[in-house]
Amino acid sequence: MAEMYYDADADLSIIQGKKVAVVGYGSQGHAHAMNLRDSGVEVVIALKEGSKSIQKAEEAGFEVKTVADAAAWADLIMILAPDQYQRTIYTESIKDQLTAGKTLAFAHGFNIRFGYIEAPEGVDVILVAPKAPGHTVRREFEAGRGIPDIIAVEVDATGTAWDTAKSYAKAIGGTRAGVIKTTFTEETETDLFGEQAVLCGGTSQLVQYGFETLTEAGYQPEIAYFEVLHELKLIVDLMWEGGIAKQRWSVSDTAEYGDYVSGPRVVDPSVKENMKAVLADIQSGAFAKRFIEDQDNGGKEFLELRAKAEKHPIESTGRELRGLFAWKQTDSDYVDGSAAR
Repeated sequence: MAEMYYDADADLSIIQGKKVAVVGYGSQGHAHAMNLRDSGVEVVIALKEGSKSIQKAEEAGFEVKTVADAAAWADLIMILAPDQYQRTIYTESIKDQLTAGKTLAFAHGFNIRFGYIEAPEGVDVILVAPKAPGHTVRREFEAGRGIPDIIAVEVDATGTAWDTAKSYAKAIGGTRAGVIKTTFTEETETDLFGEQAVLCGGTSQLVQYGFETLTEAGYQPEIAYFEVLHELKLIVDLMWEGGIAKQRWSVSDTAEYGDYVSGPRVVDPSVKENMKAVLADIQSGAFAKRFIEDQDNGGKEFLELRAKAEKHPIESTGRELRGLFAWKQTDSDYVDGSAAR
């Protein structure tokens, strides 16, 4: 059973006694910063000169410093920039400001796990990762609730890194819901696998193949869209509420029977073997290397793949359908296009 922490297990005064620099003011950055401030923590926002987020942060009442100045000032530096930019930000603006006793913090372990960032001796390295988009992290905190977090310590130079991680999690509302102890390796590898094999890659490919199968058989694309994409949210919501068992209990007997007899025909044992290969590429660092090398090349492959995916017929069908109906997607968690981190 996973080790879990709640409010009583964390001492808020630890993080209240530290100066915190939040690097980045996007989906997660604004939520961490606002929740920390509301919990009595001294926070500054670290942004590069000319950043479009400077005005937003200042309008929210935060002091904004350059990354180097903020890192020099702070006791704890939380890096919430996208994975591909963290290495450069760290090397150019943070590394030389890290002195013994400081804490380097992340919400995703990618750069530590794959060796793109290595902290100097004497510096604690921790992870505090809320399992929701930033707007949800903020909204739940304001409502007096919290979002589950996972926390990890890669380097405990001071002997107090775990206490700091738990205190930080409490300050952003995580211990209200429950915080799970993990490692940088486990968090990074499972997160990448979940995204690629199930949540993003697996689901997107399954939906596209389903749409293609129906339309190629002569069915209307609008009907195919509803059956393989639109209704997916209903199924996922049921799973989220009560597991696969609740989803199966909630649908018709016909649907449940089809689940049992046809699901394994579509997602057969070969899919699991392919998933193992994906996991192996993540564990070996092959995926990280491919991603970072492509980003260093201006994201050439990434942009080509994005452009190709945007041309899939399901996208044009969806745009037309969504424009015709009264229902609209208004979920504020996703309107800025930011991912959960």
